[in-house]
Amino acid sequence: MHFIAIGGSAMHNLALAMQENGNVVTGSDDEFFEPSKSRLKKAGLLPNNAGWDTSRISADIEAIILGMHAREDNPELLRAKELNLNIYSYPEFLYEQSKNKTRVVIAGSHGKTTITSMVLHVLGYHGQVVDFMVGAQLEGFDTMVRITDSSEFMLIEGDEYLASPIDRRPKFHLYKPNIALISGIAWDHINVFPTFDNYLEQFRIFTNMIEHGGALVYNEEDQHVVDVVRNSKNNIKTFAYRAPKYRVENGICILETPDGELPLEIFGHHNLLNMEGARWICLEMGIQETAFYEAIATFKGASKRLEKIASSPNGDVFKDFAHAPSKVKATVAAVRELHPNKKLVACLELHTFSSLNPDFLPLYAGALDLADEAMVYYNPKTVSHKKLPPISKSDISENFKNEKMWVSNSSNEVVPWLKSHGSAIYLLMTSGNFDGLDLNTLGSELV
Repeated sequence: MHFIAIGGSAMHNLALAMQENGNVVTGSDDEFFEPSKSRLKKAGLLPNNAGWDTSRISADIEAIILGMHAREDNPELLRAKELNLNIYSYPEFLYEQSKNKTRVVIAGSHGKTTITSMVLHVLGYHGQVVDFMVGAQLEGFDTMVRITDSSEFMLIEGDEYLASPIDRRPKFHLYKPNIALISGIAWDHINVFPTFDNYLEQFRIFTNMIEHGGALVYNEEDQHVVDVVRNSKNNIKTFAYRAPKYRVENGICILETPDGELPLEIFGHHNLLNMEGARWICLEMGIQETAFYEAIATFKGASKRLEKIASSPNGDVFKDFAHAPSKVKATVAAVRELHPNKKLVACLELHTFSSLNPDFLPLYAGALDLADEAMVYYNPKTVSHKKLPPISKSDISENFKNEKMWVSNSSNEVVPWLKSHGSAIYLLMTSGNFDGLDLNTLGSELV
């Protein structure tokens, strides 16, 4: 099999998994970044040269897996079409590998990676091995993908972004789950879904694609999710969930369970909500409630999802993948709840297409209000690279509606601003890295 755009986060993990299964794997890409570059090199899968080369495409290739990073006019793709080879998008290939299994798909605008990670953690704790695809590198797992012949279940993080350059369907429309979860719906991917109703429609379609007689677990705290589920005509079982009862005491989140109080490693209303969704999924996969609680008590969180990267008597530093408005708001609220009486310094980088779109900015109103000190950073070059209209500092200030917030468009200002606050709880939020900052090193310096 040959991977076109093998360097992607998901793509290189799938390539590694398929080679591990004994397949002959090759790949190409026009650029490679860490950690995929080193991981591919170690496995002998890094091409000698970056770029596209039609000589790599031959009639004996049984499957072409096409990554989203490639373009429709990719020369290797065109050659594969000429030879009438089997061409799969990433999600199509996952479905092909799991069509005889029970497919469990975790969907939603936020919380997908965390819920999928929680389920995997609980299953692993109890020695149950399943096939999976998750969107973050997990502690204790070599790859983000596992595909075997023996597993009964395939657990998939169901992204709503497009499948491939030649397949404009959302990825999660291709999985046809037997068991599914919707964690929440908040408008995202504005470049693909130009209106909120258009975005909502993708979840309506997803709900109706659950196999008849299947099960849907859904967040009843989200009215958009509730409306989608109630209006579905699909013949499926539905299970609603909401955040369980908990309290925060001395910086520890304590969960109320039928068997008594349980201290957790995770914190924040949104994470407790995610945990409850994971509990329902685990029940559907055969894990009893008591066994779930025993395992979840040791779950420390998914990588880059409210991850504590430094700690000292002077304070703590958290980093989070948050970038969409609902994620930013929930993340700030979670840290504020954990440390209600300490100074909270929040720094957000606007990095994605949606977050840098002037039409999307109004959704950030109030997102940083619970922080004592707040900063938003963006790079005008990133805006230009994404071919978006220019945005100004005042555009961001006006839309966040936070008078005490500082806005910067120079990465040289980020570190001095952060270091000016002394002892505090720091929250760094980005899907990037503030244009090359080593956040773990910065975290240690801040405290």
